Amino acid sequence: MSIAIIIEKCTGCSLCVKACPFGAIKVVDKKAVIDFHKCNLCGACVDACKFKAILLEKKEVKKTSFDSKGVWVFAEQKKGKLQTVGFELLGKAQELAKKLGTEVAAVLLGHNMEHQAKELIARGADIVYLVDKEELANYQSEPYTEVLVKLIRKYKPEIFLCGATTIGRSLISRVAVKINAGLTADCTGLDIDLEKKILLQTRPAFGGNIMATIITPNHRPQMSTVRHKVMKELTPDKNRKGKVIKEDVEPSLLVSRTKLLDIVEEIESTVNLAEADIIVSGGRGLREPKNFSLVQDLAKTLGAAVGSSRAAVDAGWMPYSHQVGQTGRTVCPKIYFAIGISGQIQHLVGMQSSEIIVAINNDPHAPIFQVATYGIVGDLFEVVPALTKKFKEVLKK
Repeated sequence: MSIAIIIEKCTGCSLCVKACPFGAIKVVDKKAVIDFHKCNLCGACVDACKFKAILLEKKEVKKTSFDSKGVWVFAEQKKGKLQTVGFELLGKAQELAKKLGTEVAAVLLGHNMEHQAKELIARGADIVYLVDKEELANYQSEPYTEVLVKLIRKYKPEIFLCGATTIGRSLISRVAVKINAGLTADCTGLDIDLEKKILLQTRPAFGGNIMATIITPNHRPQMSTVRHKVMKELTPDKNRKGKVIKEDVEPSLLVSRTKLLDIVEEIESTVNLAEADIIVSGGRGLREPKNFSLVQDLAKTLGAAVGSSRAAVDAGWMPYSHQVGQTGRTVCPKIYFAIGISGQIQHLVGMQSSEIIVAINNDPHAPIFQVATYGIVGDLFEVVPALTKKFKEVLKK
């Protein structure tokens, strides 16, 4: 797209200046001038100009036919252990592949990983592309990127999915740039437009206030990262059949300018938030940091992890590692307790896939009750200690 002022028609009336939402137009010597660093090509000025003095041209994008097929999943591994986010993506990939009439493939990079390839087949992969090299034992951005790019260019997948993890975010953006593909990050929903046969990628936008559906019609593969615990795993089937294709790569692709010195595991004193079956989260309704002891007591009683809303983290009551929501962790426990959390969309994005949601809030109109399985309207300073006491009595038995 391009935009220009037709000087002969411009009267300097300033209607376009008022209409521009980006402050990209000003009048100089009775003629409109566009600041192209600010202009977003939205066209608001074109509609506002009564003298047709602004020309906005759109170039037609040629429809491209793609020789691509298959839904691919990057099977992330750490120290030879497959990460569960890959299993979640394989479940969604099977759903997408059925609508497209194609197959599901997992890409596994590592060392001595052949036994893990069978696990991926049991979890939903029809094909596993395995690159087994000592240099790929641990993630390093350069060799992983080069190997993935080679595989994509060779087999031309239609869709490529990756977990929105620390590794996934680092890797897949590099791959997308090298193959000139679109990439939608932190998706919470994926579907297929059955008419156009393209991937519909849904993610929070504008600070989580709306949910945007994004498409990539003109490039392949269509690439997405998906947060951990958003999609559901398939039940593993050990009798499921598939094939493992071992790929060899040139030594030059395995060279890295960085050297991995050590991997230091995070030491956690509580249950891992991302893997917990039960999570007890607290929010602004707790009023002050010392009152998080109510949340921690209930969590300890249930053997649960402790979570937090963004408001509580921003206030310095809890560390960021406990934050649940769009800018924190996405979780999918069997039971989620939301204590003193109003339930703004930013928080709901991170926990609404929980099997059972128990909300405790003194505001009966709080948004959290719209997604809650069970809601308790009351003073949390009375309700939570009573629940903790009752759970202790029951669990003793």
